[in-house]
Amino acid sequence: MTPPYLLGPDPASPFPPAEWALGEPDGLLCLGGDLSPPRLLRAYAGGIFPWFNDGQPILWWSPSERMVFRSNGVHLSRRFRRTLRGLDWTVHFDDDFDAVVAACADTPRRGQHGTWITGAMRRAYGTLHAHGHAHAVAVRDASGRLVGGLYGVGLGRAFFAESMVSLASGGSKVALAALGWRLRRLGWPWFDAQVENPHLVRMGGERWPRDRFLATFRPLAAGGEACPGWGDPPFPAAALGAGPEFGT
Repeated sequence: MTPPYLLGPDPASPFPPAEWALGEPDGLLCLGGDLSPPRLLRAYAGGIFPWFNDGQPILWWSPSERMVFRSNGVHLSRRFRRTLRGLDWTVHFDDDFDAVVAACADTPRRGQHGTWITGAMRRAYGTLHAHGHAHAVAVRDASGRLVGGLYGVGLGRAFFAESMVSLASGGSKVALAALGWRLRRLGWPWFDAQVENPHLVRMGGERWPRDRFLATFRPLAAGGEACPGWGDPPFPAAALGAGPEFGT
């Protein structure tokens, strides 16, 4: 096995090409460096993301396959749409970024011990959010309680979803559908969901080989602009199960 590349301490030091990622473990490209905004944005622009646990060095990945959604391709089943129309949930954009990240980090998940969203990761994405590059979708019930959400990184015309959470049945489905709706309004055609799982496949995720992913997302992320006007007013989640403006 070829050892992964070691990043230098300078945040401006370049990443190796994502195509150099290892086959085993799948997608490991390099290690080290830091989580400064310039380094993180350069990683995402190159099709690379950090993923590591406490006690490990920072590990950077570009898997051989990626889960990708069309912004107009998030699928909600007819049964769930009917359920959704009877709920008093609302969708919010960037109303409390830190709370969504904390929920993603702290909510136990089946078959998973601990979290990869370490304190360092929370601080790093909080800084990206302050710079206009990281955004969150929150789904709330009538009392304002968080029932689902997700967060990720926006760069140019590309969005890279990092993590999502359900605190009530269907909460993450609503967050994902709302993300697709928001990106569609911005004219962003695709978003990255990183690693395949059955839930994402059922909701319309497509498995792409790395070369297709890089060929599509590198141009979309080029320029590295922050996303303007992300904070749309809240709207009823039930609208996502309605007509063509909100249809998914």
